[in-house]
Amino acid sequence: QVQLVESGGGAVQAGGSLKLSCEVSGRRFSTYAMAWFRQAPEKERLKVATVSWDSRGKSYSDSVKGRFTISRDNSKNTVFLDMNNLQPEDTAVYYCATQIHQYTDHRRTADYHFFGQGTQVTVSS
Repeated sequence: QVQLVESGGGAVQAGGSLKLSCEVSGRRFSTYAMAWFRQAPEKERLKVATVSWDSRGKSYSDSVKGRFTISRDNSKNTVFLDMNNLQPEDTAVYYCATQIHQYTDHRRTADYHFFGQGTQVTVSS
């Protein structure tokens, strides 16, 4: 069974930084694209960043482009999200996710089938 465990969330002031981590177990990590989603209170869950299985492809939502960086370490079965210049509107529960099939386009939102339990990020002004 695929398991994803996020860590690294917390409370910061506007302009601050956090680094999220997500460790995956239960299947081979290196052949699946990974993504980070977030869900603010009373809003839908939205994709913010993706990375291909081989790290050659990455994508970001417009709201985080230039501030957030996604990366992965296939030797550690872990994906990361470096978040800089955080703003109050970044407050949300952040989830990592992986696709259901190997070697598929990392940008395909519908293919993200497995999610972690989430980690809270709170940014105060």
